[in-house]
Amino acid sequence: MHYHHRPHEGLRHPMMPRKALTPNQMWAALVAVAGHVPVPLTGHDYLELLPVRWQTITPAGITIHHRTYDHDLLAPYRGQASPVAGRGGKWEIHYNPHDVRQIWIRLPDGDLTEIPWIHRDHVHQPFNDHTWQHIRTHAQHSHHDDSQQHEAHLADALDQLMRRVHSGHATTTEQALLARATTLPVPAARHPHPGTGPITGEPAQHDGDDSIDDLPESGTRPAAAAGFGLYDAHEEADKW
Repeated sequence: MHYHHRPHEGLRHPMMPRKALTPNQMWAALVAVAGHVPVPLTGHDYLELLPVRWQTITPAGITIHHRTYDHDLLAPYRGQASPVAGRGGKWEIHYNPHDVRQIWIRLPDGDLTEIPWIHRDHVHQPFNDHTWQHIRTHAQHSHHDDSQQHEAHLADALDQLMRRVHSGHATTTEQALLARATTLPVPAARHPHPGTGPITGEPAQHDGDDSIDDLPESGTRPAAAAGFGLYDAHEEADKW
């Protein structure tokens, strides 16, 4: 990074031959004359641009905020130090802040490999760390549970939260919590009788099947995604 901001004796502007330019300054001068060709990013590029953290690979997998990520591909590296110098043996992990159901690890072959959360198949929609911390704070915890049982109970509590929200039986706080982590429309809370509602912080009682495995296909269009949109290079090029 510092290289691009340091003057380089080999970089000279025709109008200012005595002044050495930085690589960034030279690029700006030339692109103003020659223009540039916008190239769309690939899926691999987006993975490379995700936030990075460094983690160890334990015999159980990779643990982040009491979530365990594991796959058979990690078998040769369990308990092993990363080949990256200066990281204390930790491995490079890329993650999506808006969907923490999987991470990507850079293995010795240099590629980013997807590693799923061990309970990903139980939670069918994206969630973020804010939602997860809410679950950890409010879920009942037995001191007799080991870490694996506790994580399974948290996953079940998260699944139940999503079911309440999408069946319209969640509290206002729960609706707002899920709205920040999903692109699907969130139904308004259903009240047993007109003019009455659930006590603040308490979900309404309900009966029936609240499964979200087979959501009905209706004319309802998904709400606009919250968070960062994707850069469309072709659309951007049409503006110039």
